[in-house]
Amino acid sequence: MLVLKFGGTSVGKPERMKKIADLVTETPGQKVVVLSALSGTTNALVAIGDFLLKGDLAAAEKEISTLEKHYQSFITELYVSDNFKAIGQETVSRFFIFMRLLAAGQFDDKSYRELLAQGELISTELFYQHLQERKINARLLPALYFMSIDENEEPELEKIAQRLKPLLKSLEHVDIIITQGYICRNHRNEIDNLKRGGSDYTASLMGAAIKADEIQIWTDIDGMHNNDPRVVKKTYPISELTFDEASELAYFGAKILHPSTIVPAQKYSVPVRLKNTMDEKAPGTIISNKETESIFKAVAAKDGITAIKIKSSRMLMAYGFLRKVFEIFEQYKTPIDMISTSEVAVSLTIDQDANLDKIVNELNAFSNVEIDRNQTIVCIVGHRIGNQKGVLDKIFHALAEIPIRMVSVGGSYNNISILVDTQYKEQTLIQLNQGIFNLA
Repeated sequence: MLVLKFGGTSVGKPERMKKIADLVTETPGQKVVVLSALSGTTNALVAIGDFLLKGDLAAAEKEISTLEKHYQSFITELYVSDNFKAIGQETVSRFFIFMRLLAAGQFDDKSYRELLAQGELISTELFYQHLQERKINARLLPALYFMSIDENEEPELEKIAQRLKPLLKSLEHVDIIITQGYICRNHRNEIDNLKRGGSDYTASLMGAAIKADEIQIWTDIDGMHNNDPRVVKKTYPISELTFDEASELAYFGAKILHPSTIVPAQKYSVPVRLKNTMDEKAPGTIISNKETESIFKAVAAKDGITAIKIKSSRMLMAYGFLRKVFEIFEQYKTPIDMISTSEVAVSLTIDQDANLDKIVNELNAFSNVEIDRNQTIVCIVGHRIGNQKGVLDKIFHALAEIPIRMVSVGGSYNNISILVDTQYKEQTLIQLNQGIFNLA
């Protein structure tokens, strides 16, 4: 069995949704199709929810009406017969009546999560009805029947598998099973979600739970590229990556893949293939346990980084100093990306600064703290790159004209990370493209 996930841009227009229907029907074997909300829908729902939390009902209704008109236009192009156009109209009306009921009630965080779930629920129902109109053997399997997270917002993979297997067993005769990405139930059995980009995560969790033959993530890019094509002119898709290499790239900024996607697939060795809905014949990128001995695979960049320098000549070399520092970050649930030490200071980076003032206040009790905002982590990923001779020389030669704030080597066999001021990000990516990939 294959698990195929299609993102918002892949279902964002009626002609694209029709193309997905063609693609999945032409693919042999039984398939699970995971869909995101139509492109722009989640952003609109977030805006509606924010207005409602502020009590601005007029602004919320304006956004709801605009979104409803978009869907009414969508269904007139998606369906051919008057009968299915009427079914589409009833579907759209039903969802927007529910949104207005949410808006009319006591709107809270629980209501907000229910509102955000509507994007995936409506896209999958519209797609299912499109397949029905084409007389394709398909069924709709709501993700809320099996997808769940625990009190720490972590997916419950074993429970997901226990619920999913009998459901799929009952659908053995169905060619195409459609479900929602992103949405789930939490430990209170309320509607919740896997956070932004979570449709990839849904596909990976399902693929791992049923030990699928392959998980396919379909986007509008032909695989993971060696560099950011939005910044660098000459890039190319990477044919093969290991799970570890792909994880590093996803975490450090490769937008094509949600950072959490790799974890369940890697646990059960289910290959992940990245494909392009705009060019289905392109080979894309296959992610698996298979290693390929290419020193430099790809470069990715992560913005919004804050660097923190903690200086304390009295305590730095004392036993327990680092433990005390890390405990403060743990207390405020703030992950650390990079860290480097010297005899007089510790430097580290974070990408979540919501509690930065509180963290700094506690650190100031035993050290002097310096903050540098607007930083970017650039990671260079390759096959056992940290153990290869001459790698650092080649990287630093390529970046000779760029001030480097921090370097991290040895934390991973597959990754060397550098920290630069964000103003140098574009230049850094271009220089690395020329220096290590020989692409001018």
